[in-house]
Amino acid sequence: MFWIILNPQVFTQNGFDITWNYYFASLLFVLASATDFFDGYIARQWNQMTMLGAILDPLADKMLTLAAFLGLMVMGDASPWAIYIIIVRELFITGLRTVAVSENISVKASWAGKVKTVGQMIAIGFLLMHWPFATALLWFAVILTIYSGAEYLWGFKNAITRESK
Repeated sequence: MFWIILNPQVFTQNGFDITWNYYFASLLFVLASATDFFDGYIARQWNQMTMLGAILDPLADKMLTLAAFLGLMVMGDASPWAIYIIIVRELFITGLRTVAVSENISVKASWAGKVKTVGQMIAIGFLLMHWPFATALLWFAVILTIYSGAEYLWGFKNAITRESK
């Protein structure tokens, strides 16, 4: 998907309209997002959740969304400031969750984190397709990203406080 976003000439030089680039990148993004959802759903249904999965699943989510956001930014379709804020939050919270896991502190994904991920994915879809309101959705995703990051930070602080008592 990242390669497709960065190489639209592959479609246009072969006689296709640029919109085929948008469609194909979007299709790959939706398929990758769907497999990520079903992977987690199946693991929960079959009670096959592992510590490794708890670490790798959020990382896979971030690799997918950040690849899309970075590709869109490089092509001039997404604000560098918005992408910077998202990347900083994602790296910070990933580090925080890694520390929590290493200390046997449970900082589970919150509803705000799940809503943030969905908001980011919707923004990516709109940006990839060059649909109206894509930029507004990107900034709304940034707000969700900041809010969910603060919520994780608060949850981590509360968990450490409980552990120290």
